[in-house]
Amino acid sequence: MKLRSILLASVAAGGFLSLTGCASYYRVTQPGSDHVYYTDNVQRKDSGVVVFKDAATQMEITLPASQIEKITKEQYDTGKAQPVQPGMQPMVSPPSTRP
Repeated sequence: MKLRSILLASVAAGGFLSLTGCASYYRVTQPGSDHVYYTDNVQRKDSGVVVFKDAATQMEITLPASQIEKITKEQYDTGKAQPVQPGMQPMVSPPSTRP
């Protein structure tokens, strides 16, 4: 009985930590561009392109080449609060045509 209680407490604590302590944040830049994106999820496709949701605009972004840097939550929060620079047109994924 005691072993079961210890096991359940360990599983509960591990689950809580996985929900709260494992968030990752990234600064993504496109080489040759001054535009900086902030995101908490980056996917690199087999073709080498990077797909992510920009935290500032909530747009899905696709970049053929990128530099990705892991950052702190504080850097992420500060970066995503910066105003989007006028004239900066990010490369956006085309809308899905699937039903």
